[in-house]
Amino acid sequence: MRPAYGAPCDDPPVGGDELVAIYDALGSPAGSATRAEMRARGLWHAAGVVLVRSLNGEHVYVHQRSPGKDVFPSYHDCWAGGVVAHGETPAECATRELAEELGISGVSPIPLFTHVFDQPPIRCHNFAFEVRWDGPIVHQPEEIVGGRWVPLEELRKWAEDPDGPLIPDGRLGVLEWFRRQGASLDPLPSERATGLGNAP
Repeated sequence: MRPAYGAPCDDPPVGGDELVAIYDALGSPAGSATRAEMRARGLWHAAGVVLVRSLNGEHVYVHQRSPGKDVFPSYHDCWAGGVVAHGETPAECATRELAEELGISGVSPIPLFTHVFDQPPIRCHNFAFEVRWDGPIVHQPEEIVGGRWVPLEELRKWAEDPDGPLIPDGRLGVLEWFRRQGASLDPLPSERATGLGNAP
């Protein structure tokens, strides 16, 4: 059984003193606070999240969050990303988190859309991006315990199941992606990054 938000973790949350950007309800920067304060008070914030697709567009990389995450520990997520830091743009956050969590660098995430997750105590503007990648994946061990390339149709089934393994905000985000993109398999020519051929 997957743990619910607020369930005890085996390890204490990390980065509680980190200064993060605070946003207003309309999606504009409105100050800063520590990560711990943002979580405790349920403040609006933002995240840069990246959908990593294989070069042919037929698979998405899905990872499992570590049990020590401060929200939604041990869930699966099809978005690499994290909270926007103070003084950072969502695009900068997306690029940084992509490198930190999955070891993917040398690509520029393409902006897709912004979706809002407002289920207190989590209130977040998720700035969604996409990249294409066929290179190696290197997990950040503090954040991720595993992952694999998932076919689009399998991911769609996961997303359509509210009791499935996907993190709640990520599930809503990828449902919006499917709605907007129509699960298009067409590649994005400007984002055809090359690597070592590890993707399907």
